Amino acid sequence: MTDAVERPDAPNVERDAVVLDAKGLRALAHPVRLQLVGLLRKYGPSTATRLAERLGVNSGTASYHLRQLGAAGFVEEDTERGNARERWWRSVHRTTWFNDPELAEREPEAALAYQQSIAAIYTLRTQQSLNELQTMPRAWRNTFDMSDWALRLTPEEAISLDRELKEVIARYRRDDPGSAASAPEGAERVAVITQVMPELDAPAASSLPCGAQEAEGSPTS
Repeated sequence: MTDAVERPDAPNVERDAVVLDAKGLRALAHPVRLQLVGLLRKYGPSTATRLAERLGVNSGTASYHLRQLGAAGFVEEDTERGNARERWWRSVHRTTWFNDPELAEREPEAALAYQQSIAAIYTLRTQQSLNELQTMPRAWRNTFDMSDWALRLTPEEAISLDRELKEVIARYRRDDPGSAASAPEGAERVAVITQVMPELDAPAASSLPCGAQEAEGSPTS
Protein backbone atom coordinates (compact mmCIF):
# COMPACT_ATOMS: atom_id res chain seq x y z
CA MET A 1 0.00 0.00 0.00
CA THR A 2 2.89 2.28 0.54
CA ASP A 3 5.48 2.28 -2.18
CA ALA A 4 7.31 2.50 1.04
CA VAL A 5 11.05 1.93 0.69
CA GLU A 6 13.08 2.63 -2.41
CA ARG A 7 16.74 3.39 -2.92
CA PRO A 8 17.76 6.94 -3.91
CA ASP A 9 20.30 5.44 -6.31
CA ALA A 10 17.59 3.54 -8.20
CA PRO A 11 16.80 4.49 -11.80
CA ASN A 12 14.13 6.98 -12.80
CA VAL A 13 13.93 8.85 -9.52
CA GLU A 14 10.59 10.64 -9.55
CA ARG A 15 10.21 14.33 -8.95
CA ASP A 16 7.19 13.81 -6.70
CA ALA A 17 9.08 11.57 -4.25
CA VAL A 18 9.90 12.45 -0.65
CA VAL A 19 13.26 11.63 0.94
CA LEU A 20 12.77 10.95 4.63
CA ASP A 21 14.43 13.16 7.20
CA ALA A 22 14.26 12.61 10.96
CA LYS A 23 10.88 14.32 11.31
CA GLY A 24 9.39 12.37 8.42
CA LEU A 25 10.81 9.08 9.66
CA ARG A 26 9.25 9.55 13.08
CA ALA A 27 5.93 10.57 11.51
CA LEU A 28 5.77 7.43 9.37
CA ALA A 29 6.94 5.04 12.09
CA HIS A 30 3.36 3.87 12.63
CA PRO A 31 1.57 1.18 10.59
CA VAL A 32 -1.74 3.06 10.38
CA ARG A 33 -0.05 6.15 8.97
CA LEU A 34 1.84 4.10 6.42
CA GLN A 35 -1.37 2.44 5.31
CA LEU A 36 -3.19 5.77 5.07
CA VAL A 37 -0.48 7.21 2.84
CA GLY A 38 -0.49 4.04 0.75
CA LEU A 39 -4.26 4.11 0.25
CA LEU A 40 -4.22 7.75 -0.83
CA ARG A 41 -1.43 7.05 -3.30
CA LYS A 42 -3.12 3.97 -4.69
CA TYR A 43 -6.75 5.10 -4.90
CA GLY A 44 -6.56 8.89 -4.84
CA PRO A 45 -8.18 11.44 -2.51
CA SER A 46 -10.52 10.21 0.19
CA THR A 47 -12.07 11.05 3.55
CA ALA A 48 -11.13 9.83 6.99
CA THR A 49 -14.39 7.90 7.19
CA ARG A 50 -13.79 5.99 3.95
CA LEU A 51 -10.16 5.33 4.79
CA ALA A 52 -11.15 4.11 8.26
CA GLU A 53 -13.57 1.62 6.70
CA ARG A 54 -10.82 0.21 4.49
CA LEU A 55 -8.44 -0.18 7.43
CA GLY A 56 -10.99 -1.43 9.95
CA VAL A 57 -10.36 1.41 12.41
CA ASN A 58 -12.69 4.12 13.69
CA SER A 59 -12.88 7.44 11.86
CA GLY A 60 -11.47 9.32 14.86
CA THR A 61 -8.28 7.27 14.70
CA ALA A 62 -7.97 7.84 10.95
CA SER A 63 -8.59 11.58 11.37
CA TYR A 64 -5.93 11.86 14.06
CA HIS A 65 -3.28 10.12 11.98
CA LEU A 66 -4.22 12.10 8.87
CA ARG A 67 -3.68 15.32 10.81
CA GLN A 68 -0.29 14.06 11.98
CA LEU A 69 0.62 13.17 8.40
CA GLY A 70 -0.55 16.60 7.28
CA ALA A 71 1.63 18.31 9.87
CA ALA A 72 4.60 16.29 8.60
CA GLY A 73 3.89 17.19 4.96
CA PHE A 74 2.86 13.76 3.64
CA VAL A 75 -0.81 14.54 2.99
CA GLU A 76 -2.84 17.69 2.48
CA GLU A 77 -6.46 18.71 2.32
CA ASP A 78 -8.11 18.40 -1.08
CA THR A 79 -10.01 21.68 -0.96
CA GLU A 80 -11.62 21.10 -4.36
CA ARG A 81 -13.51 18.10 -2.95
CA GLY A 82 -14.03 19.03 0.67
CA ASN A 83 -16.97 20.87 2.16
CA ALA A 84 -18.31 21.85 5.57
CA ARG A 85 -19.35 18.26 6.30
CA GLU A 86 -16.52 16.23 4.70
CA ARG A 87 -12.79 16.80 4.84
CA TRP A 88 -10.97 15.20 1.92
CA TRP A 89 -7.27 14.32 1.93
CA ARG A 90 -4.76 13.58 -0.79
CA SER A 91 -1.17 12.38 -0.86
CA VAL A 92 1.50 14.99 -1.52
CA HIS A 93 4.04 12.51 -2.89
CA ARG A 94 4.01 9.42 -5.05
CA THR A 95 6.80 7.46 -3.38
CA THR A 96 8.95 7.54 -0.25
CA TRP A 97 12.72 7.10 -0.19
CA PHE A 98 14.70 5.96 2.84
CA ASN A 99 18.33 4.96 2.42
CA ASP A 100 20.27 7.11 4.85
CA PRO A 101 22.53 5.03 7.11
CA GLU A 102 23.44 8.06 9.21
CA LEU A 103 19.79 8.89 9.81
CA ALA A 104 19.08 5.27 10.74
CA GLU A 105 21.91 5.44 13.30
CA ARG A 106 20.65 8.73 14.74
CA GLU A 107 17.04 7.50 14.93
CA PRO A 108 17.40 3.73 15.48
CA GLU A 109 14.03 3.22 17.19
CA ALA A 110 12.10 5.20 14.57
CA ALA A 111 13.98 3.50 11.71
CA LEU A 112 13.25 0.04 13.13
CA ALA A 113 9.58 0.86 13.78
CA TYR A 114 9.22 2.23 10.24
CA GLN A 115 10.78 -0.83 8.64
CA GLN A 116 8.84 -3.24 10.87
CA SER A 117 5.61 -1.49 9.90
CA ILE A 118 6.49 -1.90 6.23
CA ALA A 119 7.23 -5.60 6.74
CA ALA A 120 3.88 -6.06 8.49
CA ILE A 121 2.05 -4.32 5.64
CA TYR A 122 3.78 -6.49 3.05
CA THR A 123 2.76 -9.60 4.98
CA LEU A 124 -0.83 -8.38 5.15
CA ARG A 125 -0.91 -7.70 1.42
CA THR A 126 0.42 -11.19 0.67
CA GLN A 127 -2.22 -12.79 2.90
CA GLN A 128 -4.98 -10.74 1.24
CA SER A 129 -3.87 -11.91 -2.19
CA LEU A 130 -3.74 -15.52 -1.01
CA ASN A 131 -7.23 -15.24 0.43
CA GLU A 132 -8.54 -13.98 -2.92
CA LEU A 133 -6.49 -16.32 -5.09
CA GLN A 134 -9.10 -19.03 -5.60
CA THR A 135 -11.71 -16.54 -6.82
CA MET A 136 -9.40 -14.84 -9.30
CA PRO A 137 -9.71 -15.57 -13.03
CA ARG A 138 -7.43 -18.43 -14.03
CA ALA A 139 -5.21 -16.15 -16.11
CA TRP A 140 -4.40 -14.10 -13.01
CA ARG A 141 -4.06 -17.15 -10.73
CA ASN A 142 -1.37 -18.38 -13.08
CA THR A 143 0.65 -15.19 -12.59
CA PHE A 144 0.86 -15.55 -8.80
CA ASP A 145 4.37 -16.33 -7.60
CA MET A 146 6.27 -16.49 -4.30
CA SER A 147 9.92 -17.47 -4.70
CA ASP A 148 13.18 -17.13 -2.85
CA TRP A 149 16.77 -17.85 -3.76
CA ALA A 150 19.76 -18.14 -1.44
CA LEU A 151 22.74 -16.24 -2.86
CA ARG A 152 26.20 -15.58 -1.45
CA LEU A 153 27.16 -12.02 -2.35
CA THR A 154 29.44 -9.20 -1.32
CA PRO A 155 27.75 -5.95 -0.17
CA GLU A 156 28.64 -4.43 -3.53
CA GLU A 157 27.05 -7.33 -5.40
CA ALA A 158 23.89 -7.07 -3.30
CA ILE A 159 23.57 -3.37 -4.14
CA SER A 160 24.12 -4.17 -7.82
CA LEU A 161 21.45 -6.88 -7.72
CA ASP A 162 18.99 -4.47 -6.09
CA ARG A 163 19.70 -1.81 -8.73
CA GLU A 164 19.30 -4.26 -11.62
CA LEU A 165 15.97 -5.53 -10.28
CA LYS A 166 14.65 -1.98 -10.06
CA GLU A 167 15.86 -1.26 -13.60
CA VAL A 168 13.73 -4.17 -14.83
CA ILE A 169 10.70 -3.02 -12.84
CA ALA A 170 11.11 0.54 -14.12
CA ARG A 171 10.49 -0.67 -17.67
CA TYR A 172 6.89 -1.53 -16.84
CA ARG A 173 3.82 0.66 -16.40
CA ARG A 174 3.50 2.25 -12.97
CA ASP A 175 0.13 2.27 -11.24
CA ASP A 176 -1.46 5.41 -9.80
CA PRO A 177 -5.02 6.72 -9.55
CA GLY A 178 -4.84 8.25 -13.02
CA SER A 179 -3.23 5.41 -14.97
CA ALA A 180 -6.19 3.02 -15.23
CA ALA A 181 -7.90 4.98 -18.01
CA SER A 182 -4.86 4.85 -20.29
CA ALA A 183 -3.82 1.25 -19.51
CA PRO A 184 -4.48 -1.43 -22.16
CA GLU A 185 -7.51 -3.65 -21.86
CA GLY A 186 -7.03 -6.45 -19.33
CA ALA A 187 -4.45 -4.57 -17.24
CA GLU A 188 -4.91 -4.85 -13.49
CA ARG A 189 -2.94 -3.70 -10.46
CA VAL A 190 0.03 -5.98 -9.71
CA ALA A 191 2.20 -5.68 -6.59
CA VAL A 192 5.90 -6.41 -6.99
CA ILE A 193 7.75 -6.46 -3.67
CA THR A 194 11.54 -6.76 -3.63
CA GLN A 195 13.46 -7.71 -0.51
CA VAL A 196 17.23 -7.97 -0.29
CA MET A 197 17.85 -9.30 3.23
CA PRO A 198 21.37 -10.06 4.51
CA GLU A 199 21.48 -13.16 6.72
CA LEU A 200 25.20 -13.14 7.63
CA ASP A 201 25.15 -16.89 8.27
CA ALA A 202 22.93 -16.46 11.32
CA PRO A 203 21.70 -19.87 12.60
CA ALA A 204 18.02 -18.95 12.27
CA ALA A 205 16.80 -22.21 10.72
CA SER A 206 15.58 -23.53 14.07
CA SER A 207 13.05 -20.69 14.25
CA LEU A 208 11.41 -21.68 10.97
CA PRO A 209 8.33 -23.91 10.79
CA CYS A 210 9.00 -27.58 10.23
CA GLY A 211 9.89 -28.19 6.59
CA ALA A 212 10.34 -24.51 5.76
CA GLN A 213 14.08 -24.95 5.25
CA GLU A 214 13.39 -27.28 2.33
CA ALA A 215 11.68 -24.50 0.35
CA GLU A 216 14.67 -22.19 0.33
CA GLY A 217 15.93 -21.60 -3.17
CA SER A 218 12.94 -23.35 -4.74
CA PRO A 219 10.59 -21.09 -6.67
CA THR A 220 6.95 -21.74 -5.83
CA SER A 221 3.79 -20.49 -7.47
